[in-house]
Amino acid sequence: MVNFDSQHYPYPSQRMVTYARNGMVATSQPLASQAGLDILKKGGNAIDAAIATAACLTVVEPTSNGIGGDAFALVWTKGELHGLNASGPAPATASIEEVKKKGHNEIPTFGLTPVTVPGAPAAWAELSEKFGKLPLMDVLAPAVKYAREGYPLSPTLAFYWEKAEHAFREKLDGEEYAHWFTIFAPEGRAPKAGEVWKSEEHARTLELIGKTNAEAFYQGELADKMDRFSREHGGFLRKEDLASFKPEWVKPISVNYKGYDVWEIPPNGQGIIALMALNMLKDDEFAGRDDESTLHRQIEAMKLAFADGNKYVTEEGHMSVSTGALLSEEYGRERRELIGEHAMYPSAGEPPKGGTVYLATADGEGNMVSFIQSNYMGFGSGVVVPETGIALQNRGHNFSLDPEHENALKPGKRTFHTIIPGFLTKDDEAVGPFGVMGGFMQPQGHMQVVMNTVDFGLNPQAALDAPRWQWTKDKTVMFEQSFGAPVARQLSRRGHDIQVAHNSGGFGRGQIIWRDPKTGVLVGGTESRTDGSISAY
Repeated sequence: MVNFDSQHYPYPSQRMVTYARNGMVATSQPLASQAGLDILKKGGNAIDAAIATAACLTVVEPTSNGIGGDAFALVWTKGELHGLNASGPAPATASIEEVKKKGHNEIPTFGLTPVTVPGAPAAWAELSEKFGKLPLMDVLAPAVKYAREGYPLSPTLAFYWEKAEHAFREKLDGEEYAHWFTIFAPEGRAPKAGEVWKSEEHARTLELIGKTNAEAFYQGELADKMDRFSREHGGFLRKEDLASFKPEWVKPISVNYKGYDVWEIPPNGQGIIALMALNMLKDDEFAGRDDESTLHRQIEAMKLAFADGNKYVTEEGHMSVSTGALLSEEYGRERRELIGEHAMYPSAGEPPKGGTVYLATADGEGNMVSFIQSNYMGFGSGVVVPETGIALQNRGHNFSLDPEHENALKPGKRTFHTIIPGFLTKDDEAVGPFGVMGGFMQPQGHMQVVMNTVDFGLNPQAALDAPRWQWTKDKTVMFEQSFGAPVARQLSRRGHDIQVAHNSGGFGRGQIIWRDPKTGVLVGGTESRTDGSISAY
């Protein structure tokens, strides 16, 4: 386990760190974390608990994910780390030419045009079949129950639901969007905190996924309904795209940071950006977490990593440089040498050629899961397929319509992806899963959480509660209000354009579970910036 001082740390947590031994589930919604714990107590393992929690989150936090989204997972079991990429590709009929024929100069944010093949249901089925102990139907039962019987909205959930509903009324006009309002604004408005929301369509869809191990979604009646709706409204998605999709088991990638191996899913995910930044800083010593020199070097490393990621990262088979080249020690040192005393405008280097929910689970047998799924940008495309409750993602929005760009749209290609699960090991033993959801904040959150843990000895809750920054573009960095004014002034003198955020909504929401290899004791933290919850026993 990471050596943190549980008695002394400089960031008072809004929540106390949680200890347990038999099992733990950490996520952004109390009802979902409790659903995962219930599965553990019924004889399921950490993998079953992760699936149950993920499915439940499509019901109890639809503002951030849905059945029609993508998923990634890192699974530690029997002394080995496995990676699952369940991000779906562009449909076979989608191309730069066809999108431009629709009158677009860039891929739109909403509607059916940016819809890619949803991967989340396939992830649940694949994880259940390979590592689960309980039938998928049993694991999805809590989600079905909440969808059918309803649940009262929590405060943060209600805030983002209302915000999305207002935005959609202004932006979305047309028959293809009508069913979103039917499902998510049934009284002509978003439900409020404490009000009960339910969806029988959602419940039936989850039941079909559970009974058929997701075959109904990719080859059966749900696939037929998605195909028909897409054809009726000029979308690209077809049943053939769904039927041909399979999640991919991948070898996780890592860098060693001061004795700890930090693991991510390889591209098309952006986890490599966090690893590139850590690779630049791994030989540095830092005076303190909020020291202006520490923050300056963190920001500059992240800017350089993003510059490379934005230029080179897409589906791995379409990259002009290799993952190994981007993560090599030589290239890390080369990029580190560019960090000076003042803020820079970042640019990509030349390496050798070659809306989201996060959850963490652990059980008493040593299994641990880092899992993330998303529709992107909150509710995703704004499209809900009638009679299904399936809110479709808009991941295709990240594709470029420039045919020379690494991430150019091509039929059957997976786009550069924002959602990333993380995992930490030391000396080939699991330390545990971690993640910070939130668009392009995610690799920045991963780097900050890892450094809070390894460099500054913070326990999981303190590591999450500590103030965060987010680089947005050029020399602009957003700071949470909890950072003090003196350090902001010091960084401004270095040339950074420091903007102070009025709320913490854009700084990500994370969870952590670490395990003590000697005692088996689990210690977890969950996000104070949302309705986060840990369930444990």
